[in-house]
Amino acid sequence: MSTLILVTSAPTSIYAWHALGLAQALQDKQEAFRVFFYQDGVSVANALQWVPDDQRHLTHAWQALQIRLPVCVSAALARGITDPDNAQRHNIQQHNLADAFELVGLGELADAVQSSQRLIQF
Repeated sequence: MSTLILVTSAPTSIYAWHALGLAQALQDKQEAFRVFFYQDGVSVANALQWVPDDQRHLTHAWQALQIRLPVCVSAALARGITDPDNAQRHNIQQHNLADAFELVGLGELADAVQSSQRLIQF
Protein backbone atom coordinates (compact mmCIF):
# COMPACT_ATOMS: atom_id res chain seq x y z
CA MET A 1 0.00 0.00 0.00
CA SER A 2 1.44 3.38 -0.93
CA THR A 3 1.05 6.30 1.46
CA LEU A 4 1.26 10.04 0.91
CA ILE A 5 2.40 11.95 3.99
CA LEU A 6 1.19 15.53 3.65
CA VAL A 7 3.04 17.76 6.12
CA THR A 8 1.15 21.01 6.74
CA SER A 9 2.18 21.65 10.36
CA ALA A 10 5.01 23.98 11.34
CA PRO A 11 8.26 22.39 12.54
CA THR A 12 7.48 23.51 16.08
CA SER A 13 4.33 21.39 16.11
CA ILE A 14 4.26 17.88 17.53
CA TYR A 15 2.32 16.86 14.40
CA ALA A 16 5.34 17.63 12.22
CA TRP A 17 7.33 15.22 14.37
CA HIS A 18 4.60 12.58 14.07
CA ALA A 19 4.86 12.90 10.27
CA LEU A 20 8.58 12.18 10.49
CA GLY A 21 7.93 9.23 12.78
CA LEU A 22 5.50 7.72 10.30
CA ALA A 23 7.98 8.21 7.45
CA GLN A 24 10.71 6.52 9.47
CA ALA A 25 8.40 3.59 10.32
CA LEU A 26 7.31 3.15 6.71
CA GLN A 27 10.91 3.28 5.55
CA ASP A 28 11.93 0.71 8.17
CA LYS A 29 9.13 -1.60 6.97
CA GLN A 30 10.16 -0.93 3.36
CA GLU A 31 6.64 0.23 2.51
CA ALA A 32 6.06 2.63 -0.36
CA PHE A 33 5.43 6.24 0.62
CA ARG A 34 5.85 9.79 -0.60
CA VAL A 35 5.97 13.02 1.31
CA PHE A 36 4.90 16.55 0.40
CA PHE A 37 5.46 19.73 2.43
CA TYR A 38 2.68 22.30 2.14
CA GLN A 39 1.28 25.32 4.03
CA ASP A 40 3.25 25.87 7.28
CA GLY A 41 4.95 22.52 6.78
CA VAL A 42 7.26 24.12 4.22
CA SER A 43 9.13 25.80 7.08
CA VAL A 44 10.93 22.54 7.78
CA ALA A 45 12.88 23.24 4.56
CA ASN A 46 14.28 26.55 5.87
CA ALA A 47 18.05 26.13 6.22
CA LEU A 48 18.22 29.24 8.41
CA GLN A 49 16.27 27.75 11.32
CA TRP A 50 18.23 27.67 14.55
CA VAL A 51 17.68 24.79 16.92
CA PRO A 52 19.34 24.59 20.35
CA ASP A 53 22.01 21.90 20.70
CA ASP A 54 19.94 19.99 23.24
CA GLN A 55 16.99 19.55 20.87
CA ARG A 56 16.46 17.37 17.82
CA HIS A 57 16.55 19.17 14.48
CA LEU A 58 13.54 18.26 12.32
CA THR A 59 15.17 19.40 9.08
CA HIS A 60 18.21 17.21 9.67
CA ALA A 61 16.00 14.26 10.61
CA TRP A 62 14.12 14.50 7.29
CA GLN A 63 17.41 14.84 5.40
CA ALA A 64 18.72 11.69 7.12
CA LEU A 65 15.94 9.63 5.49
CA GLN A 66 17.60 10.24 2.12
CA ILE A 67 14.29 10.38 0.26
CA ARG A 68 12.84 12.91 -2.11
CA LEU A 69 11.56 15.95 -0.15
CA PRO A 70 9.24 18.04 -2.37
CA VAL A 71 8.11 21.42 -1.04
CA CYS A 72 5.32 23.60 -2.47
CA VAL A 73 7.07 26.50 -4.17
CA SER A 74 4.25 29.01 -3.64
CA ALA A 75 3.86 28.23 0.06
CA ALA A 76 7.64 28.34 0.51
CA LEU A 77 8.07 31.70 -1.24
CA ALA A 78 5.20 33.16 0.79
CA ARG A 79 7.10 32.14 3.95
CA GLY A 80 10.47 33.47 2.82
CA ILE A 81 11.99 30.18 1.68
CA THR A 82 13.59 30.02 -1.74
CA ASP A 83 16.10 28.10 -3.83
CA PRO A 84 18.77 29.74 -6.03
CA ASP A 85 16.60 29.72 -9.18
CA ASN A 86 13.59 31.38 -7.55
CA ALA A 87 15.79 33.83 -5.65
CA GLN A 88 17.20 35.03 -8.96
CA ARG A 89 13.79 35.02 -10.68
CA HIS A 90 12.16 37.07 -7.92
CA ASN A 91 15.16 39.32 -7.26
CA ILE A 92 15.77 37.98 -3.73
CA GLN A 93 19.29 38.49 -2.41
CA GLN A 94 19.94 34.98 -1.11
CA HIS A 95 18.43 31.52 -0.96
CA ASN A 96 17.74 29.39 2.11
CA LEU A 97 16.25 26.10 0.95
CA ALA A 98 17.85 23.30 2.98
CA ASP A 99 19.83 20.62 1.18
CA ALA A 100 17.82 17.63 -0.10
CA PHE A 101 14.59 19.66 -0.24
CA GLU A 102 13.19 20.63 -3.64
CA LEU A 103 10.70 23.33 -4.62
CA VAL A 104 7.92 21.96 -6.84
CA GLY A 105 4.48 22.98 -8.05
CA LEU A 106 1.12 21.77 -6.80
CA GLY A 107 0.87 19.48 -9.81
CA GLU A 108 3.24 17.21 -7.96
CA LEU A 109 0.84 17.07 -5.01
CA ALA A 110 -2.05 16.25 -7.35
CA ASP A 111 -0.01 13.44 -8.88
CA ALA A 112 0.93 12.10 -5.43
CA VAL A 113 -2.71 12.15 -4.29
CA GLN A 114 -3.82 10.31 -7.40
CA SER A 115 -1.13 7.65 -7.22
CA SER A 116 -1.31 6.96 -3.46
CA GLN A 117 -3.70 4.56 -1.83
CA ARG A 118 -3.92 6.57 1.37
CA LEU A 119 -3.19 10.14 2.38
CA ILE A 120 -2.28 11.09 5.93
CA GLN A 121 -2.06 14.79 6.78
CA PHE A 122 -0.11 16.13 9.73
